[in-house]
Amino acid sequence: MGVLTRSLLYKGVSKPIGTDFGNYKDRYKEEVQRAVSFVGQNVDFFTEVKARCLGRICKRYLGPPSCLHVLDVGCGVGLTDCFLAGIFGELHGVDINEGVIEKAVLTNPSVYYQVYDGKRLPFADRSMDVIFTICVMHHIAPADWLEMVHEFRRVTRKDGLVIVFEHNPFNPLTRRVVSNCEFDADAVLLKQSAVKRLMQDSGIQVIEGSYILFLPFRGTIFSGLDQILKWLPLGAQYYVVGRKT
Repeated sequence: MGVLTRSLLYKGVSKPIGTDFGNYKDRYKEEVQRAVSFVGQNVDFFTEVKARCLGRICKRYLGPPSCLHVLDVGCGVGLTDCFLAGIFGELHGVDINEGVIEKAVLTNPSVYYQVYDGKRLPFADRSMDVIFTICVMHHIAPADWLEMVHEFRRVTRKDGLVIVFEHNPFNPLTRRVVSNCEFDADAVLLKQSAVKRLMQDSGIQVIEGSYILFLPFRGTIFSGLDQILKWLPLGAQYYVVGRKT
């Protein structure tokens, strides 16, 4: 089993992450909007880009999304699930905070939400086609990252997907957003190479890694630009796709 070195992190060392997202359940979206306001886009734009990207990934590797059982780990108040509900055959979400889950249930009544302990996912082995997590791992203590990805692997079926979206620490605007965001005070940003290493060390085959959100604008021209530049480590965020073999 490999060991994550400091060079794979952006900042910080292993430590507990103290953010209580229950304190933000009624103003989570507003706080994120405040942090990204200098970019000139609504927070829904960034959320929708990742949701659409997730749908394309699932369709590309697994076929029609309507046949898939999918789990959102660290779902928060369900912002991403607003764009995903109705796309997948069955969508589940888990979070450690009861308050944000209550809000997610009200926002997305068709999604199956649960509170969990942050360690063991409340699902049977090999019960999900896809597990994804969006900008969650930087809130987790680095010492717990590998255990978290091991748990993703346990719950994912054979040939299913594990998909991780994260902030890109090489992007200066991303670093500004993180520094502006009240609940990112303890964030430990991961390089894409760190996520790939975690998957590999958990026995998950890395099949794709791309950078996204190079320019915060809508339109086919700009989404096409993301496709052309996906190899360049300057996008605001990135994703890594792994397959359980």
